[in-house]
Amino acid sequence: MNGEQLLYALPTLHPPLPTPDPPMKRVIAIICVYLLALLWAMLPLQHTDAPSTGSTSQDAPATATPGPAPKPGTEAHETRALWVVRTTMASSESVRELVRRAKENGFTDLIVQVRGRGDAYYESSIEPRAEALTQQPAGFDPLALTIEEAHRRGIKVHAWINIYLVADLESLPVSRDHPIYRHPEWVMVPRGLGSELYDVPPDSARYLDKIVEFSRLNRQELEGLFVSPAHPGVKDNLFNIWMDIATRYEVDGLHFDYVRYPNPQYDYSRVSIDRFRQEMDKKLPPRMRRALMLQLRQDPLLYIKKFPAAYGEFQRAQVTELVARIYKGVKSVKPNAIISAAVFANEEDAARSRFQDWKVWMRRGWLDVVCPMAYTPDTETFRKQLLSAMSLSNGKPVWGGIGAYKQTAESAVEKIRVARELGAQGFILFSYDSSIQASDLNPQGDYLEKVRDSLKDTSAVSSQ
Repeated sequence: MNGEQLLYALPTLHPPLPTPDPPMKRVIAIICVYLLALLWAMLPLQHTDAPSTGSTSQDAPATATPGPAPKPGTEAHETRALWVVRTTMASSESVRELVRRAKENGFTDLIVQVRGRGDAYYESSIEPRAEALTQQPAGFDPLALTIEEAHRRGIKVHAWINIYLVADLESLPVSRDHPIYRHPEWVMVPRGLGSELYDVPPDSARYLDKIVEFSRLNRQELEGLFVSPAHPGVKDNLFNIWMDIATRYEVDGLHFDYVRYPNPQYDYSRVSIDRFRQEMDKKLPPRMRRALMLQLRQDPLLYIKKFPAAYGEFQRAQVTELVARIYKGVKSVKPNAIISAAVFANEEDAARSRFQDWKVWMRRGWLDVVCPMAYTPDTETFRKQLLSAMSLSNGKPVWGGIGAYKQTAESAVEKIRVARELGAQGFILFSYDSSIQASDLNPQGDYLEKVRDSLKDTSAVSSQ
C-alpha cells in the first residue's frame, strides 16, 4: 500500500482532502524514490563499520590471505632478490660493494647470511662471533652495516639464518663456545650410531668424535653436522636467536634455511628416541606397552622400528613446531617483517625425506613467502617446480629460487621470464657471490650486468 492509498483508507470525520494535482503527484513520487534509495545505501554500513572480534583456529592463516597473483604483463611490484653467502659479509668493503652492485643492477632485496654454521655475522650474546671476522675491528657489525647501506639506497634486507646445520665436516669450529662443544647432546646422531651411543654420555670425547668420524665416511646428502629438532634446548636456542635479531635490528625480513633434517638417516639421538617413545606410550594399550618395554632393553630403536611411519610424523612435527613458534614470536615484536624460507622444490621429497613439510606451513599461515630452490638449468623443469609451489602456497607470494651458479646468465633470464609469465611475485638468484666471480659459466664475472641488460626490454628490472 502506497502513501496515497493509505491516506484514503483512513476513516473520515470530515470531508476528504482534495486530491493532489498531477504535478504534486510527481513531486511526492520523486521524494519517495529518493528516501528509499537513501535507506538502501545505508544498509551495508551496518555490516562493515565494526571490525570482527572472532578468533581463528590453529589451522587458519595467521595473517590475511593475499589475493590472486598478478596477471602477466601487469605493473605489480616484483621482488628481485639476491642470496648473499656469509663470505661477502666478512668485510666492510665487500658489504659496500654488494649494495652498490645490487642497486646498479636493479635488485630490490638482499637476503644476507648472518648465521652460517652456528656462528654470528652480527653482534650476538648467544653464539660466537664468526671466525671469518677475527681480523676485523671489534666494532664491525656486518648486518648493521648492510642495513645502513641498503636502506639508504632503498633496498630491503632480510637476515638469512641457517637453522639446524651448525658445522662443516672438513673443518670443525675452533671456538670452544661453539654449540657442538658446549652442547654435544644437541648434535644429530645417524641411525648407524643410534644404539651404540644411546648410553654414552654426550660430554665424553668419544661421543662427538664418533659422530664426526661416521659422518665423514657417509657424506651422501650430508652437508655437515646438524643439531636435533627434537631437543628442547635446540628449540629454545633457535627461537632466542631469531628474537634477538628481530628486536635489535631494523631488518625487513628474516629467512629460514636448512630448516630440515639432512636425510632419512637422522636423527637417532637419545633425546629424539626417548621423546618419541614417550609420545607413543600415551597411545598404546597397557599390554602392548609392557611387552615393548621388556624388549626395549635389548634395542633402543625398537619403537622406531615398530612404528616407522609414526616416527616420520614425529620428526615433521618437530620442525613444524619450531617454524610456528618463531613466526608467531617475530610477528609479536615486528609485525611487518617478512618471514620467508628456502625450501626443497620437490615438496613430496621435502616432507618424506627431509621432514620439511612446508605445505603445512603455508596452509597454516606460518610463512609470508615461500622460496622454492628450483636450481635446475632446465627451463621446463623450473616451470613445473614453480607451478607446483604456487599451487601449494595458499595464496602467499612465491619467489622462484634460481641456481645462478649452475647456469649461464642467459639461462637464468629464461627462468625469470617464466616466473613472470606464471605470475610469481619475484625471484632470487643463488648466489650473489658466485655471480661476481669469474667461472666457466661466468667468464667475465659480470653475471648481474648480463641479467640486467637482457631484461632492459621490460619495466620490472632496471637501474634505479
